[in-house]
Amino acid sequence: MAGLPTTAGSALMAAHVPTVDAPLVARLRAAGAVVLGKANMTEWANFMTLGMANGYSSLGGQTVNPWGEEHDTGGSSSGSGVAVAARLCVAAVGTETSGSVVSPAHESGVVGLKPTLGLVPRTGIVPISHSQDTAGPITRSARDALLLLAVMAGPDERDEASRRRPVPELELTSHALKGARIGIVTDEKGASETDAATLRLARAALERAGATVQDVTFPSRAELDRNGVMLEVLEYEFKGDLNAYLSGVTDGPRTLADVIAGNQAQAERCLKYGQTFLHAAQGTRGDASEPGYHLARARDLRLAREQGFDLLFAAGLDAVVFPGIHGCALAAKAGYPSLALPVQAPDAAAHARPGGVLLVAPAGADAALLSLAADLESGVGGVRFPVLD
Repeated sequence: MAGLPTTAGSALMAAHVPTVDAPLVARLRAAGAVVLGKANMTEWANFMTLGMANGYSSLGGQTVNPWGEEHDTGGSSSGSGVAVAARLCVAAVGTETSGSVVSPAHESGVVGLKPTLGLVPRTGIVPISHSQDTAGPITRSARDALLLLAVMAGPDERDEASRRRPVPELELTSHALKGARIGIVTDEKGASETDAATLRLARAALERAGATVQDVTFPSRAELDRNGVMLEVLEYEFKGDLNAYLSGVTDGPRTLADVIAGNQAQAERCLKYGQTFLHAAQGTRGDASEPGYHLARARDLRLAREQGFDLLFAAGLDAVVFPGIHGCALAAKAGYPSLALPVQAPDAAAHARPGGVLLVAPAGADAALLSLAADLESGVGGVRFPVLD
């Protein structure tokens, strides 16, 4: 963003001030949006180290959830979710590699959309992974998310993924749930009792709206459980993608190696949690030539896409619903659109933070996903805001 520091939350990047807007920012300004500022985030988009608190950065400190300091902010776009929930702005933009839009939206009880990969150009955004990164809106409603998406979407010649992604018609369809087939994922072992209760509320609302609801298990679940957390693709892509971005920085680190060295030189300020992932990424060659990268990327696409979501959608489902934001990493690996929607129990206390669900749709079905979410939103009460002192 021209005139404001683009830092990824790092104190080392405090003096990096771009001279031109990223395409998505330029499009928002051209449409009449007033940009109030930039929000704090989890440093280096939460790909700096293990155990870093969501919402913490060496530059901005710790972001606090407006529902209470005891609650997580989610991340990495922590400040964007908090700003919308605290009514500091009507909408915000976050960036996501794997959960970084839908997680802060979920934790702050607002709407967050991760669009289909390539629908919004990434030019000008500090990267992690060209195969998963995207910007997306965090808003007070599904309708507002569509309004922002419609402005930001479209190709940019400097972003290959956006050049290859056709822009679909981005309009809401009324009563989208009537006759829709929705899959409810029932085999998320990490789902909490709150997640389960929230999912029951969402199920009831889906049925009232006329959707056909079907319990499903994620087709590749057994192999996913055996593999555990899979970050190899991000580690391989981060070095090359970040080095390409930093090569254009005139006042700050120019490579990932510079970042690591700079953090070590200011360890008291910059290494509160360490830099495990930065070292892991630096240990790769940082290009797509390594056989391990190709194997990891093929595995991710197979488990998330071909043997995962594609089988569910081929069976006739229009969208899949997960408890909480479980499933966000799978949607991110597949490159498919996902949306975090808050769900509040009708008898919940005014100070109770909402739960929520995650909806996932096929690639390019962003408008259909938002239409389904808008219809469901009307049945679960919409966004509620915390009472601020």
